[in-house]
Amino acid sequence: MKAVRFLEGQKVYLRPINVEDAGWYFESLYDSEVRKLTGTQKHHTKEQIVQYIERKAQDESSVLLVIAERETDIPVGDIALGSIDPMNRNAYIRIAINNSTYMGMGYGTEAMRLLLNYGFGVLNLHRIELNVYSYNQRAIHVYEKLGFKREGVQREMLFYDHAYHDSILMSILESEFRAIHQLN
Repeated sequence: MKAVRFLEGQKVYLRPINVEDAGWYFESLYDSEVRKLTGTQKHHTKEQIVQYIERKAQDESSVLLVIAERETDIPVGDIALGSIDPMNRNAYIRIAINNSTYMGMGYGTEAMRLLLNYGFGVLNLHRIELNVYSYNQRAIHVYEKLGFKREGVQREMLFYDHAYHDSILMSILESEFRAIHQLN
């Protein structure tokens, strides 16, 4: 059975996550580089992952999607819009390339562009924000390239690997996204 392709780019497509993804998702939480980049501290069971996926499927204030390689259908990460506020037209976005083998290949950049376009162009959002840890310079570079602006720093927000790290708050407005990506 062919996978559903909700949003499609040149390298990746985004599709809804489902319970059948629980095994892959569970295993991805134990890639040491992914854990550090996402600040994941807790351990999770496969059953907890299934419950999380089921809860997200019922949550109207969020969109959780799998990032899959377009040619092979291999899941390479996940991306989400959360806390979608239709009144104030804002949300947060988060992404994880869940296997270090697939990092640095442009998959995350394209997935972000696809979901930002959906958020601004379909959900009619005005502002989308994210948090990134100060040691994740590759992600900061990608976010700035996409048009995100730094808004502030949450000093020593994360304790990871025997040290405290800052969390940088970034956001992009609909008008900025349209200007950078030359959309009407």
